[in-house]
Amino acid sequence: MTKFLNTKTGRLRLIAFLEGLSLLALVFIAVPLKYLSDDPYWVTTLGPIHGALFLLFILNTFSVSLEQKWPFATTAKVLAACFIPFGTFYIDHKILQPIKTIPA
Repeated sequence: MTKFLNTKTGRLRLIAFLEGLSLLALVFIAVPLKYLSDDPYWVTTLGPIHGALFLLFILNTFSVSLEQKWPFATTAKVLAACFIPFGTFYIDHKILQPIKTIPA
């Protein structure tokens, strides 16, 4: 677990995982519960958590993008992934995991 906290890329991978989980929970659990059982509790609880993780993901993406000197297309792909369910998991596997970094 500490390997994810030692580098910017590691932190981005951890945040991407958490953001992806929060998006899935919001879209596939909280929103259906809101409309099927007329209970907005889970949306009002998970919504702000997902929002905070979303903002952390965006900020960390820009930080890693500058550190790794990514082209605009790579940065755009990573940013677009957070809008698509399972997108952050795909980006982690294809772009973030292969990056070799030195601990900060």
